[in-house]
Amino acid sequence: MNILILGDIVGPSGRKALIKTLPNLIKKKKLDFVIVNGENAADSGVGITKKNTEEFFEAGTDVITSGNHIWDEKETMEFITSEKRLLRPENLIKGSPGMGTGIFTAKNNKKVAVINLMGNIFMKKCEDVFESAKKFIQTVKLKRDADFIIVDLHGEITSEKMAMGYFFDGKATMVVGTHTHVPTSDYRIMEKGTAYQTDIGMCGDYNSVIGMNRDNSLKKFFKDSSAKKHYPALGEATISGLMVKADDETGLAREVEPIIIGGVFESRI
Repeated sequence: MNILILGDIVGPSGRKALIKTLPNLIKKKKLDFVIVNGENAADSGVGITKKNTEEFFEAGTDVITSGNHIWDEKETMEFITSEKRLLRPENLIKGSPGMGTGIFTAKNNKKVAVINLMGNIFMKKCEDVFESAKKFIQTVKLKRDADFIIVDLHGEITSEKMAMGYFFDGKATMVVGTHTHVPTSDYRIMEKGTAYQTDIGMCGDYNSVIGMNRDNSLKKFFKDSSAKKHYPALGEATISGLMVKADDETGLAREVEPIIIGGVFESRI
């Protein structure tokens, strides 16, 4: 079973790269299941529109996760209730529209459970992320309720993500962090068989400040009065994420491979 998860899709350049690259990548890597984090996909670089989700699904995406920017496009609160393949963080305040978990059917008919979580530190107010993770794994068991389990923890700090990796080790196929838009080099298979990476980076223009126009970002840091609201960099994007080859018998990881395609990162590696 080949599973791919891609980091935050940022603005028009990230969307363009995904739509162009993913169909061929699915064929080349024989991918059975694809997840992308789409919370920065809109033209503004924050939020996601219905049109964005349709483009991603047409390109071969199976599930879209999100994070703290999930409601930045007002229309999302309406269509997320009917689009079950778009997840918002499971531990959002009770009563939030949409779902934070789901069990989906892969291209090879295997059942894949996905949970989208959001960290508690330096993030928008939400329920306790570790309690939410505990409740989920008590309900959804690997190889009982789903053939594979994928965890996307959208969080700011590395310690929270690392702790979550150890909590799920042996209980999930894969735990990855999103949100910081910078890929870490600690991808590996943990002691009990769960694939892990602290942050899988972004799909966007890395000649930027985490996907946003670098010149305008510098103006904002220098408190320049001519600075505008943050907006995405529009250069060539790099596709960034993690692929896992998982064992059909155990549901755990056998191999991990970082995916870095296009833009400035590919030319440097």
